[in-house]
Amino acid sequence: MKSLAELKAIRDRAKASLDLRKENPNAARVLVGMATCGIAAGARPVLNAFTEEIQKRGLTDSITVTQTGCIGICQYEPVVEVEIPGEEKVTYVKMTPEKVARVVNDHLVNKNVVTEYTIGGYTK
Repeated sequence: MKSLAELKAIRDRAKASLDLRKENPNAARVLVGMATCGIAAGARPVLNAFTEEIQKRGLTDSITVTQTGCIGICQYEPVVEVEIPGEEKVTYVKMTPEKVARVVNDHLVNKNVVTEYTIGGYTK
């Protein structure tokens, strides 16, 4: 850091990221499994990709991104659950940062589940 302005810019980016994690009962929720198994499988980059994609698209008022503990299906980590009010919860498995943009666009924005990324659509 070379200036106070640069420090403020870092603070503002961190604050925006934290605001994305605030609970809103009317918002869709993206829960990323961040237990030890999830972190070891690469859940942290997936969580970061969701927060970045949602911020980039200006969806922070309608989508909350948060982390959760063990979801219980460790062999399918990283696991992400998407909860949209009034709809059934969807569990995505073997998530990668590269898959995030499609889940945000197709599922969260256009309400079309990306079935090939779900536990029911997963094939080895």
